[in-house]
Order: sequence, then structure tokens, then C-alpha cells
Amino acid sequence: MSETASSSIIDRIRGRLEGPNTIGNSKPFWIGFVVVFLAFVAFPLLTDPYTARQSSRYFALAFLGLSLCFVWGYSGILSFGQVAFFGVAAYTFGIIGINFSSATGIGAATIGAVAVATLFAAFLGYFMFYGGVRDVYVTILTLVVALVLHTFMAQTAGSEWAVGEARLGGFNGMTNIPDLTLGVGASGFVIDGVGLYYALLFALLGTYLGLRVLVNSKFGMTMVAVREDEERTATFGYDVPFIKLVVFTIGGALAAVGGVFYASWGNYMDPTIFGIAFAALPVIWVSVGGRESLLGALAATFAIERMRTGLSSGVGDVLGPEWALVIVGGLLLVVIMYLPAGVVPTLDKLLKQQIAQRTGQSPTPTATEEASD
Repeated sequence: MSETASSSIIDRIRGRLEGPNTIGNSKPFWIGFVVVFLAFVAFPLLTDPYTARQSSRYFALAFLGLSLCFVWGYSGILSFGQVAFFGVAAYTFGIIGINFSSATGIGAATIGAVAVATLFAAFLGYFMFYGGVRDVYVTILTLVVALVLHTFMAQTAGSEWAVGEARLGGFNGMTNIPDLTLGVGASGFVIDGVGLYYALLFALLGTYLGLRVLVNSKFGMTMVAVREDEERTATFGYDVPFIKLVVFTIGGALAAVGGVFYASWGNYMDPTIFGIAFAALPVIWVSVGGRESLLGALAATFAIERMRTGLSSGVGDVLGPEWALVIVGGLLLVVIMYLPAGVVPTLDKLLKQQIAQRTGQSPTPTATEEASD
């Protein structure tokens, strides 16, 4: 293949991945992106299997962060209930996987769990958006749904609360959730340990790149238009409730994928997954990283969860686990007060200003800045 043809293919790929709705539309960014990705690939080779497996938890949670970034950052729908779809998928995977423990059964559990949670998101979204629920009421309603699930699941500790062989466990949680398995019949390839790390890493890469394509497409532009001005978008003939429903459903599916991975990672699930403390975490990740930045949501999820893990384990004789949420909450307040756009968009804007000053050119406006002109 000639150098010209190769360059043309790369340009076409970049043309799909780049646009006004994403940060990182330059060759240096993609070089840095590849370097960071290769570092993640090499990480299990440079550390012990236990650390690699524990680190894969951050990748599972990153799906939850991406789901809220997609729903809130690009369509203006602040959902406090992404954990509801995350948890429903996790419990569904456990129920089906425990009852049908063959490779085929676990494969069906994976598909079924994502399907159930996605349909749940579509059902809830339909009644909210076609019922005229908007703004802060969406936030309240989605939080209420998560809290109702938390209350219900916490009281399922009795032996009567079982689906076949799968006991819900109440506040004690559901145990013996199987590992992800690829195969047919009784034989299959179990994805655990380092294998789960790589499965999550490549699934997250594909999801991130796919979302970049989507938010920079015509549909993505429509999403941003809805976020900026619903009434004006509707006057141009767009079905705003339908657009919000599609976005909300996709966001639910993303959270569901993360829930399946999370359940498989820990082989355990309990009702705290629906609690308000856990429900607040995606909002913190996305707010700190930048709600209009997929990259910011990823970076903030990794950084904050790594910090929380360290604090929860205790740091020396000074900080203990009780400081984890206090410090994370303080970080959120600082970002909201001084970096309201989030860390990554702010850094990107400052970098563009520095480049513009050196070259004597005006910085390229973002999609939000263009919409506000």
C-alpha cells in the first residue's frame, strides 16, 4: 500500500472520529492517545495479576461514567439513576448466570442482562419524556427509581427471595455470580483475572471511539442542539422527546454493559449499588472531568476511583477510609467553583489559547461556543 493511500485511509478514519463535539482533534493527541493505550496494555506485564485484576474494576466503572457523560453532557439530561441500569444488569446477569452455569447460559446471561436494563431505560425514558418531565424533575425521578430499587433489594434477604438457584440475598448481597465465559455448551473460555482486564480495556476502547463517532455525527449535532435549546430545536421539526428517549436508552445500555462487567469482576452484588452514595459518584466523575468531554469522564473516573481506593485502604496514620467521600466531595466543590466546565475542557481551552498566542491565530470555538453565538 502506497504512502498516499495509507494517509488517505488515516484521514478518513480521523474524519469520523474528530469533530466539534470532542476534544482531541489533532495528530499530537492521537499519538499521545496511542502511547497511553499501549501503557495500559503493558500494565499487567509490569505488575502482579492481583493488581491488574483490581485495576479492571476502574474500566467497568468507566462505562458508567461514559453513560452519564453521553446523556448529560451531550443532551442536557442529568440522570441520577444511571446506577439503576448498572445494577439491574448486574443482578440480571447473576440470576441467569447462576441458574444456567454453562458457557452458553453465561453468554445468554450477558446478552439478557444488557437487554433487560436497556428495555428498563427505554420504558422509564418513554414515560418521562413523552410525559413532559423535564429539567430537575428528571434528576429527581431517576434518583427516586434508584432509591426504590435500593429499598426493595435490601429487604430480599429471606430464603423466599430466590429466582431458581439464585438467591437475591438482601443486604447480604448476591454471591456466586459467575465469571464471563465464551463458548458453547459445557465448554468455554473463562474470562477472569488478566483476561478480564484486557477484555474490559478493548471493550472500553471500542466504546469510546464509537461514542466519538456518534457525537460528531448528524445525530450528535442534534443532541447538542437539544441540550442548548429544546424549543428552538423543536421549531425546526425535530422530535425532541424521541431524541431524548434514544439518548437515554443508549446511556442505559452503556451503564448495563458496565454492570455486567462489574458483577463478573467481583462475583458479587449487593443493594448499595443503588444507594445515593454510589449514585452520586458518576455525577462527580463527569462534573470533575468535564460533562461535555468523553475523555474527561474517562480520566476523572480512573483518577477519582484510584484515589478513593487508596483513601479507603488508609494512607499512613493520617487519613483513613472515612475521608474518602469527604475529599472527593471537596474536590467537586473546588471544580464547580473554579473550573465549572471541568478539568479536561479547561485544560484544552488553555492549551488552545497558548497555541493561538504563539501562532497569532484565534482559537477554534467549541460546539457550545458556536451554539451560543
